[in-house]
Amino acid sequence: MRKFIFSVLTLITLGMTSCMEKSANENPFYSEFDTPHQTPPFDKINNSHFEEAIDSGITLQNEAIASIVNQRSRPTFENTIVALERSSELLDRVLGVFYPMISANSDDELMDISIRVSAKLSEHSTNISLNEGLWTRIKEVYEMQDSIDLDAEDKMLLQRTYDSFARSGALLEGDDRDTYRKLKAELSELTTRFGQNVQKELATYQIWLTADDLSGLPESSIEAAALAAKEAGKEGEYLFTLAQPTYMAFMKYSDRADLREKMYRLYNGRNQSGEFSNIDVVKRIVEIRHQIAKLFGKDTYAHYSLERTMAETPENVYNLLNSLRDAYRPAQQAEFEEISSYAATLEGKPVTLNAWDYSYYSNKLKNAKYSYNEEELRPYFELNNVIDGVFGLATKLYNIHFTKAEGVQVYHPDVTAFEVTDSVGQYLGMIYTDFFPRDSKRPGAWMTGFKDQCVAEDGTNVRPHVSIVMNFTKPTDSKPSLLTFYEVETFLHEFGHALHGLLSNTKYASLSGTAVYRDFVELPSQFNENFLTQKEFLDGFAKHYETGQPIPQELVDKIIASSQFGAAYSCLRQLSFGLSDMAWHSITAPVDDVAKFENEAIASVQMFPVVDGCIFSPQFSHIFSGGYAAGYYSYKWAEVLDADAFSVFLENGIYDKASADSFRENILMMGGTEHPAELYRRFRGHDATIDALLIRDGIKK
Repeated sequence: MRKFIFSVLTLITLGMTSCMEKSANENPFYSEFDTPHQTPPFDKINNSHFEEAIDSGITLQNEAIASIVNQRSRPTFENTIVALERSSELLDRVLGVFYPMISANSDDELMDISIRVSAKLSEHSTNISLNEGLWTRIKEVYEMQDSIDLDAEDKMLLQRTYDSFARSGALLEGDDRDTYRKLKAELSELTTRFGQNVQKELATYQIWLTADDLSGLPESSIEAAALAAKEAGKEGEYLFTLAQPTYMAFMKYSDRADLREKMYRLYNGRNQSGEFSNIDVVKRIVEIRHQIAKLFGKDTYAHYSLERTMAETPENVYNLLNSLRDAYRPAQQAEFEEISSYAATLEGKPVTLNAWDYSYYSNKLKNAKYSYNEEELRPYFELNNVIDGVFGLATKLYNIHFTKAEGVQVYHPDVTAFEVTDSVGQYLGMIYTDFFPRDSKRPGAWMTGFKDQCVAEDGTNVRPHVSIVMNFTKPTDSKPSLLTFYEVETFLHEFGHALHGLLSNTKYASLSGTAVYRDFVELPSQFNENFLTQKEFLDGFAKHYETGQPIPQELVDKIIASSQFGAAYSCLRQLSFGLSDMAWHSITAPVDDVAKFENEAIASVQMFPVVDGCIFSPQFSHIFSGGYAAGYYSYKWAEVLDADAFSVFLENGIYDKASADSFRENILMMGGTEHPAELYRRFRGHDATIDALLIRDGIKK
């Protein structure tokens, strides 16, 4: 989620500079959007507007902060902490559009702009953090908090403000301040470059195949490749890319081991050489983060980063990762023995299970054990039906409703906007859906927002605008978009994040929605995934796109029965990412060899023979250009929480109103207004354990 330092809708009235007055009619960011629910007027926004408005927003926030610092009144919570929270109206408005566009609808010009403004925004953030006059006022309010009347959310805002300044250099002195400023600026530029390199190189891959190369591939993949070739002006050929749905389908179904290996090496060899190499970028990013940690007296960046998390220390993170490794490793080894044995039966000879073989042979074994092919599910997961099912889940649980928003501008023809209302028709917010791959969009799936929820000075509850962005299988000339089971799960996941934003009910935007501890933020998203193996949920929307017949009971039973298949492999794979992340952010000396470092970090969970030239660190956007540095473990941390939380619904009924109300009131509505451990205990009655997760995955009976 976009959370610029102290960025919310400001309630301070600021005069526009003469430059802005001249441009107000030309740059749509210079005034509140005159649109339904103040949604972004995408038809009036062009690339040239962003940098100009960001520059002006920085200027205006600086003026607001100067007013806070220079006022004669003694510091109070309202005139210092709340005033700072509300000091960036223009900046929030423009960044609320700019950041989502960088990820979802970018071009070379916008990427160049992002490089320039990232340095400006980093410097601006650092200047605020190192403003001694502002820090003096914040510290004075913080030190007198016991003598002033503050509620729990006020106290959390005060604590977060104080911590943010303290952890951003306010306590540094002399040369350390200058060093910190320079390191932050360089880090901002490098993380931006990392993400752009991943996106740019991915768009360069075109794998042209002939009809003789398509053995085993499902009709949906072949049609999509034929359509891509046709759009490229080469009918009769087949164009494959490394877009996630294309790559995953190819690795799962292609009978050609040589082509699977080729695709694997291309996919996992990206960003290691040439124009878009991230090798040196990775090395420098982790060096800078370690230097920053040392400035704050911490041994490693992991120690520095984890202070404001549920985990709190690297030791607690490793305890979780290692306990899961020890619990799942025997099951993973048993899985691989079974798959290898099955593969040998198919091939008539012993098979060494390589990384590019797992999806192919495990899928065949899964089909043999449960007598269904995942492609059989696609006709029952037509996108529009899935939308009804996923949105309908929120209606059943929380009594909220989704209506296609007429007259609301979108940023691309693939995007649809929906208005969200409660049980009495009161407006709750806006959700944008963006489902299909394109060159202007980065890979993966995510939730973001154009505007955060908060309560304005006049008491108005400002409702959020959220967006869920994915890369699903596109429709073809003959078929609509038919999703895989995994894609439906991804939809549910991102929709859980969206609900966290939409149902937020906090005073301050910097504490709203997903502005929670990193290892808590995945709870609502991963909680949602649990419903996909529940018959009662599937029966509500999984209908054949041609006949309208509901998904057969036999197929539902097989989905549920097979839900534990591959759970150990999936866990070890996630642990490899978490262990790599922790290793990168526990360094105390520069890294010379990225591949060697990564392979050593994940050795205890390595499942396949090491493949030269194939590593994931140069494409690991979560930790090198996203917000998950020393935090990727949080997916597993939250998985423990979500399994434990969903066990309540398994006991009481998946649509149990009391359970849903408690989850909404204690988790979804509260944002970051209280410590997440307190919120979870209020919902569950106790802390989570790994037991429910082990039971769900079949590791523990």
